[in-house]
Amino acid sequence: MTKGAAALITILLAILAATCWLAYQGWTAASDVEISTHGYMAMGLGVFFSLLVGCGLMALVFYSSRRGYDDLPQAKINVPEKDIASDENEDG
Repeated sequence: MTKGAAALITILLAILAATCWLAYQGWTAASDVEISTHGYMAMGLGVFFSLLVGCGLMALVFYSSRRGYDDLPQAKINVPEKDIASDENEDG
């Protein structure tokens, strides 16, 4: 493993540790707050619809990639058959 990769892994692990610590602090700071049934329902619906939108957008990304909508545009020149035949006759 190179020094750069080790440094990157160390930095990412430090960010993960800081995030976990902040999440724990936030969770325990509001431990005396009670959430009603409607609050839990709203939170559940919010999580459900967030996941639904996220999965739908990811499905569209994969669909677009598989169908070629993400490819670079290519110029298509439509030349009628009679123009090709008349060009060959003039050259010969």
